[in-house]
Amino acid sequence: MSEAVAPSPSAVVEPSPKRRILRVAGWVGGTIVVVVALQLAGIDVVGWFEQLWDTVTEISIGYVILGCVFQGLQTTLTALGWYGILRYAYPGGVTYMPVLAAYATGVALNNFVPANMGTFVTLLMYVAIVKGATFPGVLGGYIVQKIFYLVIGTLIYLYLFWAVSGSFDYQFGNEWDSVSGHPVLVLGILAGAAFLLVLLLRIFWRWVKGFWEKAKEGGAILGDLRAYVKWVLLPQMGGYASKVMVIIVFLAAYGIPVTFGSVMSVLGSNQLANILSFTPGGIGVNQAFNSFALESYTDTTTATAYSLGQQLITTAFNVGFAIILICVVFGWQGGSKLVKDSYEDAKVKKEEMSEDRREKKHAKREARRAEGRQGLMRVFRRDDHADRDDG
Repeated sequence: MSEAVAPSPSAVVEPSPKRRILRVAGWVGGTIVVVVALQLAGIDVVGWFEQLWDTVTEISIGYVILGCVFQGLQTTLTALGWYGILRYAYPGGVTYMPVLAAYATGVALNNFVPANMGTFVTLLMYVAIVKGATFPGVLGGYIVQKIFYLVIGTLIYLYLFWAVSGSFDYQFGNEWDSVSGHPVLVLGILAGAAFLLVLLLRIFWRWVKGFWEKAKEGGAILGDLRAYVKWVLLPQMGGYASKVMVIIVFLAAYGIPVTFGSVMSVLGSNQLANILSFTPGGIGVNQAFNSFALESYTDTTTATAYSLGQQLITTAFNVGFAIILICVVFGWQGGSKLVKDSYEDAKVKKEEMSEDRREKKHAKREARRAEGRQGLMRVFRRDDHADRDDG
């Protein structure tokens, strides 16, 4: 994908207020036409809105407002962490509001597109709006941005594994007794795992080293621990605390006990659903995981209602929040073009990365085959020379 950036949205001439009103009216009318067309085509859009309304009205409006406030706070603080990364990597290249608008757009899109495509859109929007940014650099910043979430996610999994009664007995009971009686087998498995790890590092080290050379500009803030803590870690912690508060608010709204264990169960199940989800926004997958995680706290119907209600309400908020930010920061015309171009580039970039991985795997297979053929030929040559010497 080309590293060329999109034209600056600020360069777009804004229409007059009268034309803006007419354009908004046109969009409203067009939306109604699309909804009617989808309904006639058999897609129950009206049913979705009715479900959203029923879910919202099941609980007090105070819970809905409070949940949306914390959801907005989570987005703004997480975007502040992104801003710290990008500001340090590309001084003077961007201000906070465009970063917030791009991040909010990705969050909103992830509710509708599969495989976290919204994240790719956000990264490519950063390439477009941050002066001097490149995709490898922004990807390096993304790795820095994920450090905190990797650590906190691992801690949650460890807690849940430790908290579930009998986990160690279930995993390592009779099976462990049978394995512990075969130390040679255990050592062989460990040696094989170590060999595989070394082999993988040797295969991918050159790629990792080359990528790091390109990406370390975007992750430059890691070299300044104080700046990282101030501009990245603290905002991310605040954003994660807001995420926890969203869960607490909606658990309370649906009458589910709010305990440390119930909140951790929802966090852990959401993480698993995000990893294993192949549906847009993880719809259905989130409900299944949440229902399983909350089975010791409430009945399945209430757990499903909670999960669906929280997802529908936060999705509606995320979409509205992103649209408002896009219009305020970039203007509707410039913002819609930026999002559209970034989405198209995201699909191309994702396909390029998949193709690149396929080509590397094919090249490695061919290299191993060639090495095997050469080794076999060397054996044949040695045998031939030995025969001649004997003769």
